[in-house]
Amino acid sequence: MFFEKRDKVHKSMYRLVKRLEKAKIPYAIMGGMAVNAHRHERTTNDVDVLLTEQGLEEFRELFVPKTYAKVAKRPRRFVDRISQVTLDVLVTGKYPGSGLPGPIVFPDPEEVGQKIRTITVVDLVTLIQLKLAARRYQDFADVVSLIRVKKLDESFLEKLHPSVRQDFVECLEEKRREDEYEAQNG
Repeated sequence: MFFEKRDKVHKSMYRLVKRLEKAKIPYAIMGGMAVNAHRHERTTNDVDVLLTEQGLEEFRELFVPKTYAKVAKRPRRFVDRISQVTLDVLVTGKYPGSGLPGPIVFPDPEEVGQKIRTITVVDLVTLIQLKLAARRYQDFADVVSLIRVKKLDESFLEKLHPSVRQDFVECLEEKRREDEYEAQNG
């Protein structure tokens, strides 16, 4: 059901997008749902959305607590009251991963949003860069898979911030190791 886009996570994302667009709040879908939009199929149980600080305030004013419930001690995490799907809001100017200051920040969604089908998602360069900067296992796995489905190579490096280029090279090497393994054992 997930890959048919009829599960509760997709439905929650579509409702969110409809609400944000109607309210004219700039957004870009991130995380696993953005990875899927860029053609790497994997499941996820939440929706991540990029908003500006002003967009987050408007979201809270319009939709919390009526449509989305707050989560204790997590000021940017909400729960869709219909589906119980978690919504994480990533905010322009904040730092990916640990949240500690670094060279890469979450950008303005209007600058990095790309319409894929009917949803605005973060563009491929930004998605890969933020996933590498977050430095989590699942994010590196997503980058390896995006390299595969998008047929990326070293020429993509020039599009990335210098601080994540070595990690991208390591993901490229991992993809190539996986290809060799498949060729030998496929």
